[in-house]
Amino acid sequence: MNYFEQELRRLFGNDANITDKKFVGRAFFGKLTDNLRVRVEFVTLGTADHYEAIKATIINRNDGPVDALALRLSDLVGKKMVSNPNFKDGIAPYIWKYGDKIEWYVYKPTKEDYDQISGALNDYFNVFREPTQEMEQSGQNESGLTIQCM
Repeated sequence: MNYFEQELRRLFGNDANITDKKFVGRAFFGKLTDNLRVRVEFVTLGTADHYEAIKATIINRNDGPVDALALRLSDLVGKKMVSNPNFKDGIAPYIWKYGDKIEWYVYKPTKEDYDQISGALNDYFNVFREPTQEMEQSGQNESGLTIQCM
């Protein structure tokens, strides 16, 4: 298991909303609906070997990619304070590759950070999921708002 797979398993290994989970190389694949799959991977944003964002791609089984979104880790968990005196103003979290070594640079995310990242991605996935059976029957979502189908 490579480092990226290990981190993706922390994010999605226990997620019950995604089925048929597969971790392949540096990517995670899962099933959102009968026809939609998701691919998630850490990506760079212009600096080689600095993986400072996570990219999710929604894929239709028959038609290919439907939508893609890259979320900066710093936008999801914010700048983090560390004890290292070289980063007095904190650091934006990212994974870096240095030689053969791959790891979080200076700051390692906490369980709350992983929950924030997976929560944001699940909010994005919910845009593409089918409405739940409960919502269709009651006509209200979990916030109590009435939903009308056309």
